[in-house]
Amino acid sequence: FSIGILVDDAIVVVENIHRHLAMGAENLLEAIPKAVDEVGGPTILATFTVIAALLPMTFVSGLMGPYMSPIPINASMGMLISLAVAFIITPWSVNKVLGNSHHAHAVTDESQEHKLTPFFTRIMSPFLDDSRGRANRWKLLIAILLLIAASISLGFFKLVVLKMLPFDNKSEFQIVLDMPEGTALEQTTRVLSEIGDYIATVPEVTNYQVYAGTASPIGFNGLVRQYYLREGAHLGDIQINLVDKGERDRKSHEIARSVREPVQAIARQYYGNAKIVEVPPGPPVMSPLVAEIYGVDYAGQIRTTKDVRAHFESTADIVDVDDMIETPSEKRIIIIDRAKAARLGIAQSSVAAALATALDGEDVTYMHGANLKYPVPIRLEYNEADKANLDEVMSLKVRSQSGALVPISEITTVVSGAREFTIYHKDLLPVVYVTGDMAGDLDSPLYGLFDIAGIIDEHDEFEQWYLTQPDNPYNYSLKWDGEWQVTYETFRDMGAAYAVGLVLIYLLVVAQFRSYLVPLVIMAPIPLTIIGIMPGHVIAQAQFTATSMIGMIALAGIIVRNSILLVDFINQQVREGEDFRKAVINAAAVRTQPIVLTAVAAMAGGFFILDDPIFSGLAVSLIFGLLASTILTLVVIPVVYFAAMQNKLQRLRA
Repeated sequence: FSIGILVDDAIVVVENIHRHLAMGAENLLEAIPKAVDEVGGPTILATFTVIAALLPMTFVSGLMGPYMSPIPINASMGMLISLAVAFIITPWSVNKVLGNSHHAHAVTDESQEHKLTPFFTRIMSPFLDDSRGRANRWKLLIAILLLIAASISLGFFKLVVLKMLPFDNKSEFQIVLDMPEGTALEQTTRVLSEIGDYIATVPEVTNYQVYAGTASPIGFNGLVRQYYLREGAHLGDIQINLVDKGERDRKSHEIARSVREPVQAIARQYYGNAKIVEVPPGPPVMSPLVAEIYGVDYAGQIRTTKDVRAHFESTADIVDVDDMIETPSEKRIIIIDRAKAARLGIAQSSVAAALATALDGEDVTYMHGANLKYPVPIRLEYNEADKANLDEVMSLKVRSQSGALVPISEITTVVSGAREFTIYHKDLLPVVYVTGDMAGDLDSPLYGLFDIAGIIDEHDEFEQWYLTQPDNPYNYSLKWDGEWQVTYETFRDMGAAYAVGLVLIYLLVVAQFRSYLVPLVIMAPIPLTIIGIMPGHVIAQAQFTATSMIGMIALAGIIVRNSILLVDFINQQVREGEDFRKAVINAAAVRTQPIVLTAVAAMAGGFFILDDPIFSGLAVSLIFGLLASTILTLVVIPVVYFAAMQNKLQRLRA
């Protein structure tokens, strides 16, 4: 990202030295001071505009703050250092390297400069004429506004997909299996093994590990989604390792998508729910789609949750749907008849101890051996089949004080009941979660969220909240969380940083040009970047992500540099006595070379990260945003500046 913009200052300085030599300077010692002084002011201002655009991103809050803060800090420091290099080391090195040359190329470069003047005269004259220039300028403005509107509409029509973070191409992914509560560990293992047999047939899979009843070793998913807490006979997961990404044609996301339906079909045969989880799974949230159900009582929350889950499952491309409702399970409570037990001389503790020994086991003695370092415990307990049979458990006998063996069933009563549900809380309010993910062509949970929200609005009466918890927790309501919440907070903060950057740029330009109107002209190309950024994502088939937004923010500072160079040159020409119209055309002709060179340098830096799964959005924004805005800036800014200042700048002749 930085390598392209760090050389911009040096490019402007060297190009202007080169131009002064072409204009007839006798030697470098004469050309360098004039050339550096001429572009010194605009170069300093342009550097600080880039810093002003980037630096507010340091204050992005929430989960993405630490992720983004190194970019503005490092890039801003680099820009300051590159400015010092451009004014100190670059002129000295130019003198050292070219000091003995005879500059025989001066005539050629001068002729090239003159070749651009007729070109820009033909392009810009219709907008500068006294007769029809005003009408043509309005037509140009309308055309640009239509282009901007059309570019923004690409997101509305889903030609550009909005997403928090793109999928990375990793060498692993995970399958998480939830069986109904009460499922035996052996049954869970059987289902996992059957899924594993299918996974082994996928050509990109090198190996896999099955974990039944316990969590896999803690990893990124374990940290983010707390999978390391998963423990129980009905829970399991499979850790799948893929061949190196350089040795396969499909990305890990494509492989995960292809196995989802077969894996879930296997799990459904045994009433289980299998979910495909990639690494990283996106923003650090419980699930990409999370609906929090609030209400006055838990039974009502469960009813509402079932309705919401049905809407999840009926919405196209919504996958891995689950909720936090536990499967109802029966509980047997054994109540001791104290009076009868006392008459038989049987202590209640004896009954409890006998049941604990039969069901949980007890070390009754130890076996010692000559070759054993530690004694081996001999454990007494029922086998698994007898534990599951209540009659077998109740037939267990305990000894009375008289020495008689009495079956437990004679002194106890069995009462049937239901196990209590786990009740989750968030900010002290009881809540039930519904989770899901989005697959399909869009692959962005944001679109799935709004599709589900629209269905709920049509069929249900409870309120939906998007930003905060419900005001009244006694009413049944839904709060959307997950990737949506992180996306909203991140883009909200980045949008605020963008606005602060624009204000800082405006104030910097006001201080330099001592005008409140000129900064608005100079900042005019910032919206032009949209014309390149959004169609660029369509061409590159890339999603507009948080890194794309970083590139868009950076462009606000980078593209203003071009305007500053053009406006400063126009002012300089007018002060030297040049006609305003001619000065406008000369500015475009003379400053085209440094503007194009700096744009190409920044675009070239973007090509190095164009194939990166995470930062490709940043590269697309830089490359296509610079391409479109640079071309348009060379015409639009001189024309807009002429329209805004044609009366005032004539006074600078004095």
